[in-house]
Amino acid sequence: MSMQRVALVTGANRCIGYGIARRLAETGIHVLVSARNAVKAQNAVTNLLRNNLSLAPLVLDVSQPQSIDQAVRTIHNKFGRIDILVNKAGIFLKNDRESCNIEPAVIQETLLTNFIGPLILCQKVIPLMLQHNYGRIVNLSSGMGAMREMSGGYPGYRISKTALNAMTLNLASELRGSNILINSMCPGWVKTDMGGPNATRSVEKGAETAVWLSTLPDDGPSGKFFRDRKEISW
Repeated sequence: MSMQRVALVTGANRCIGYGIARRLAETGIHVLVSARNAVKAQNAVTNLLRNNLSLAPLVLDVSQPQSIDQAVRTIHNKFGRIDILVNKAGIFLKNDRESCNIEPAVIQETLLTNFIGPLILCQKVIPLMLQHNYGRIVNLSSGMGAMREMSGGYPGYRISKTALNAMTLNLASELRGSNILINSMCPGWVKTDMGGPNATRSVEKGAETAVWLSTLPDDGPSGKFFRDRKEISW
């Protein structure tokens, strides 16, 4: 079994996920670049391998429990460990409008990808982390999901990120005393397909805090919410 740290980054074929995967690999970690489509995952890895980094593609659709099971089983059989999990994959549906008239199916679909999938992944990888007494879990949330910053509109996305934050606190509490550190982070308004061309931040800047949280020392924080490496309010 590999002694090299192994990281799983979901939704790593583009944008912030791609940036996180590249930066982690640059630190010497073996990074599994996951995407729902095998071709997209392989293309991302092919581009990154030009820099002689340690990466591999992985097919993973976080909205499908069977896909999660298969992916984690594949990682366990090949490496025997998952040291870092970055829950990056997420959706923001176009018909996610106002709470007064949103279709419940929109919220259900968003929750499935943005909250239920990450929860199942955590449930699958935490036992492996406990076996090695090491784990770092980073949940990519948003200020839109912070209760302090909550306003109207986009209930599916907002509620899913609030739920992700609650999960972070819940799991961190349950695992207190272990060497598994779980935190949420807001990347800010980043120039991605979701953020749009008017966003104020680069992908590199958006990935920065996630990489920092993924490589925290053993005495690092857990159960916190960060932006730009600074703790922010839930």
